[in-house]
Amino acid sequence: MKRLTTLGLIAGLCTVIGLFVSSGPEAVAAALWASGWGAVLVVVARFVAVAWAGLGWWVVFPRGERPLLRDCVNVRFVREGVNTLLPVAQVGGDLIGARLLTRYRVSGALSGATTLVDLMVQALTQFLFTVAGLGILVALGGDGPIVHYVGLGLVVAAPALLAFYLIQRRFGQSLLQAAINRFASGREWRIFGAVDVLFERLRGLYAARGRILTAIGTHLFGWIIGTLEVWIALRFMGYEVGFLEAIVIESLAQAVRGAAFAVPGALGAQEGGLIALCAVFGIPAEAALALSLIKRLADLAVGLPSLMLWHAMEDDKTEPGRRPAAGIGAALRAFTRPRRAHGGGTHAPAFGYAAAPADGKGE
Repeated sequence: MKRLTTLGLIAGLCTVIGLFVSSGPEAVAAALWASGWGAVLVVVARFVAVAWAGLGWWVVFPRGERPLLRDCVNVRFVREGVNTLLPVAQVGGDLIGARLLTRYRVSGALSGATTLVDLMVQALTQFLFTVAGLGILVALGGDGPIVHYVGLGLVVAAPALLAFYLIQRRFGQSLLQAAINRFASGREWRIFGAVDVLFERLRGLYAARGRILTAIGTHLFGWIIGTLEVWIALRFMGYEVGFLEAIVIESLAQAVRGAAFAVPGALGAQEGGLIALCAVFGIPAEAALALSLIKRLADLAVGLPSLMLWHAMEDDKTEPGRRPAAGIGAALRAFTRPRRAHGGGTHAPAFGYAAAPADGKGE
């Protein structure tokens, strides 16, 4: 898997460089400069979208066992930062997030189960968002290779989505246990509790249809919030793009990113997808690449503080459940504060990934 991720990263970087060279760096820079304050608003929209995704995760929890909303939102930021900035496949942050949440008096089984349900809901709502985007594109008169390729992708994605759901509901327990024994030797996964307890939790979560429907509605609205990034950036560049056109671009671009989940940050896939989608509405390649750069800027603006927040959570030795309110601002302060080393000196903090205790109760 590491080798595949590395090859994907190299291929993505080569693709990005080729696209920028062929489109003209000066033209891309001019389009980026034209966006002005729009880039700042895109960053704000990204913060709102990630926080909203944290709310979508939080509503999945049973009412009597929910962590604080701020804890879910903070951990959701960590998930986003790891998935977008670190050289891992785009699900690595979700595994880390599930483990981190156990530091807030959430059992390992419940944390792991809600993360799986949250991933399922995100995948389902992204599928529906993509279907909506394709439908809007067809209604606006779009036809050609993009429509056919996206339609084919949806045909392939539908059974994969169904299989992901069925694995969680029916026959996945033995498969998961075999995978744990094969790839993780059990130790890193003990935080999620026994596999049978995990699947018992999954059954209970999926049985609460009201919470699942609420999570679906919350995540669907979150995809609409993400559409603001495209609409704002292109408007500030001077392109009269309607919100429906922005939905088409955002939904299908996110589908491309999802298909390139094995490539860190979907490097190359995002840029190529945006060029093809923007061209449908007469937007030139340099503007599409500028839009991609603005999205990458939002990745950095949200992701870097999120990684610092991850460090602060890992470094926090306070008893679980009695931690003070933490967030991006607190993480920035903690990250810049030197710590006392064992030898009496100080050293800068470093990102850690310490194995959690096997009982799932945190430290």
